[in-house]
Amino acid sequence: MTMTTTPQTIIHFWYTPPLSEHWFNSTPEIDALIRAHYEEVWQQAAAGQLDSWRDTPEGCLALCIILDQFPLNMFRGQAKSFATEQQAVQVTKHALAQQFDEQLTAEQRIFLYMPLMHSEHLADQALSVQCFARTGLDGNLHFAKHHQAIVERFGRFPHRNAILGRTNTPAELDYLNSPEAFKG
Repeated sequence: MTMTTTPQTIIHFWYTPPLSEHWFNSTPEIDALIRAHYEEVWQQAAAGQLDSWRDTPEGCLALCIILDQFPLNMFRGQAKSFATEQQAVQVTKHALAQQFDEQLTAEQRIFLYMPLMHSEHLADQALSVQCFARTGLDGNLHFAKHHQAIVERFGRFPHRNAILGRTNTPAELDYLNSPEAFKG
């Protein structure tokens, strides 16, 4: 991490082009850009070396981006892409307990809450739906309910099974081969 990496630099990087244009439609170039600039920061956050950032709303948001969003890009298609997901969930829960989400913009709240939507734990899924509903983020609420329904149905996200070395159940195989399948 360079001396200039702060929560604000992470937030600025994430919320301005080209990143903000590729949040849900990344490219190999964007994935490589994130990896080149922030893999070391992700390693430090994963090791708990940035835990002091949890003291502010912006710090919690930056940690959620680093621990939840960055690895999905940096390690796309690898089990490592989910390695810090639960750390991000804990940051989100901490931020909610401190009511830090109330100090962020709607657009920032989306990525503060996103680790809950990515979690394979039903309680986290319920909290995700609650957060998006409570704050009127209706577009994201639709996706939160969709993610929750998948975890309710299968107890996990079947599209992750191959990456994580898990065996699909017959019901999961039927789902993955159907037009309704969520591919991540």
